[in-house]
Amino acid sequence: MIRLIAPDACYQDSWLEAATEFEGAHRDGAGGEDLDLGELRDPEVFEGFVERLIADAEPDSPRKPGYVPCTYLWIAQGSTILGSLAIRHELNDFLFNEGGHIGYSVRPSARRKGHATEALAQALPVANAMGMSRVLVTCLEGNEGSRRTIEKNRGVYEDTRNGTRRYWIDAC
Repeated sequence: MIRLIAPDACYQDSWLEAATEFEGAHRDGAGGEDLDLGELRDPEVFEGFVERLIADAEPDSPRKPGYVPCTYLWIAQGSTILGSLAIRHELNDFLFNEGGHIGYSVRPSARRKGHATEALAQALPVANAMGMSRVLVTCLEGNEGSRRTIEKNRGVYEDTRNGTRRYWIDAC
């Protein structure tokens, strides 16, 4: 059984193992896109990364232009980090058209086991508690696994924009 947990530096080794499996590919919902994994091996750097992820939920936290407040969560099974999930508190133009409220990724060795489906299901009441009655979740047109994950969570297809399928899910 998986659970969504707040980022915590005590999971550094497991988080790094999971991130390494992506072999440089984008890790949706992970944050820290501009950080080098080698740098994150330093415990102090990793702790700073975790602190920034947690702080990003606050509306007045500094962030890059175009980014919105976001709650980052990690997908865990026991002490093993299986992936990441982000709940974006609002939608800007890019997120409305392509990114959505919730983004997630599961490490390659843990895929096709229902973890993304369960993580998204667990994220919906969290989003609802933040005041979102429905959320936009998206996936690339060719991402069959993510499409199934969204549809298993009652995602209602709206349209495709720029190769991105857009679904709305009631969060309550």
